[in-house]
Amino acid sequence: MAYLAQLMLIFFIQKEGLCSRRFRTEFLQEQPTPGTGPSFDTTVANNITGLVGKTAHLNCRVKNLGNKTVSWVRHRDIHLLTVGRYTYTSDQRFEAIHLPHTEDWSLRIRYPQRKDSGIYECQISTTPPIGHPVYLTVVEPVTEILGGPDLHIQRGSTINLTCLVRFAPEPPPQVIWSHNQQVINFDSPRGGVSLVTEKGHVTTSRLLLQKAVPTDSGEYTCEPSNANKASIRVHILNEGELPAAMHHGSSSPLLAPLHIWLTPLLMFLAPTG
Repeated sequence: MAYLAQLMLIFFIQKEGLCSRRFRTEFLQEQPTPGTGPSFDTTVANNITGLVGKTAHLNCRVKNLGNKTVSWVRHRDIHLLTVGRYTYTSDQRFEAIHLPHTEDWSLRIRYPQRKDSGIYECQISTTPPIGHPVYLTVVEPVTEILGGPDLHIQRGSTINLTCLVRFAPEPPPQVIWSHNQQVINFDSPRGGVSLVTEKGHVTTSRLLLQKAVPTDSGEYTCEPSNANKASIRVHILNEGELPAAMHHGSSSPLLAPLHIWLTPLLMFLAPTG
């Protein structure tokens, strides 16, 4: 009996050791001690903003790769996209990029859409595999002219049009303004036309036209070089003139003739026989 108890104890210890190792392997997925195996360079940006339709690059830099391989996996559907320099998806927009003798392993996405936003994991084929997440946000720039779609300006006043460009991964290199589909010439005989553009996280472009005249009426378009365009229609009003919409106002119950309101009240106050 003592011998059997010893065998059972040895089996229990071995089983517990095996379970412990399996737990560390399957769940903890500990990274190797620095300097003893492959590791990720965490100084590389892993929060990427991409533009709809413009090629996006997700980069992963691996140190001491040795004979291991690097793969890219999309978290949304656990889809294997690339292994080494080979692409393993039928979606031809995805491609593995790696230059020999370099530490960079990139995932290139052509014509990205907003649905491509999410987490992509760069994995090294160690035992167990170790991964490094890269967060991709695909945005569509928004161009807006404040005060639209119609702006009414009194004749002789200054026309001040402000165009905002949001959610662009970089400030637009150029913002072009046009009037009735003709690019505005700041050296035209009209004079008094100026443009101030401030580039940043939100790019602001202000078009100023001093001493508005009737010929300034029409459609103005703001067109950033890396975003969709936006338009506004300007109406120049003579002194004392009201916008056309105000000439066709609907009647309000509060403006009904006085007798419509007084009749029920008089009936209520009238003496009863």
